[in-house]
Amino acid sequence: MAKAAPAEQIRLLDVAALDSQATKINREITEATADAQLAAADSALEEATGALTEVQVEVAAAAGVLKESERAVEKVVAHIAKDQSRIDAGAGTHQDMMALSHEIDSLTIRRNELEDTELEHMTELEEVQEQAAEAQALVDTRMREQAAHLARRDAALAALRQQLAENQSARATLAATFDEGLITTYERLRTRNGIGAARLFHGVSEASGMALAAGDLGEIKAAPADELVFCPDTGAILVRSEEWGA
Repeated sequence: MAKAAPAEQIRLLDVAALDSQATKINREITEATADAQLAAADSALEEATGALTEVQVEVAAAAGVLKESERAVEKVVAHIAKDQSRIDAGAGTHQDMMALSHEIDSLTIRRNELEDTELEHMTELEEVQEQAAEAQALVDTRMREQAAHLARRDAALAALRQQLAENQSARATLAATFDEGLITTYERLRTRNGIGAARLFHGVSEASGMALAAGDLGEIKAAPADELVFCPDTGAILVRSEEWGA
């Protein structure tokens, strides 16, 4: 049977405590990485960005419509100016002048209609531009919120990783002080079952949390103090002490 001085067995509990702490820290790192508030902020930013993209498309479309209206007005204005220039130059017969005058009247009416339409399109563009400004402001807010949550999450992760590094350093230092055979046995059991060593406390295995059967408990109590005994449920080394009723 594997043996180790009782004091060395008790020191294994310090290694087990560090391993338990490392497991807890790793779990906290996993939870912190999947930060719910950051995930919500990411989702809110994505939604706001999507809304901004949609309204920007509307702005571009409205600007295009307005540009077409402006071109239509410019075309009519140019035509009126051309006709007026011909009238001013007196180039043509009286009938030609009358025709040009009538055409100018018609074009003026058309220009007024087009200018009214242009004003409507300008108003529509201004409205969607205001919506775009509001959407951009919301995106800016969501970006600040997301950045704040990211910074908080990253700071928490950095602190946890520092704790883990300190834990692993302390564990390596402590593990190096054990007999190689004992620490190897502990590591094998921890790798296999998740727990390498635990107390036997008043008949209860702290590895399994279960009270040992009378027969198992009797055998363990009868074993020499320097003999390694194991939890019948988890296989972990059970560390005994008279202080713990074991």
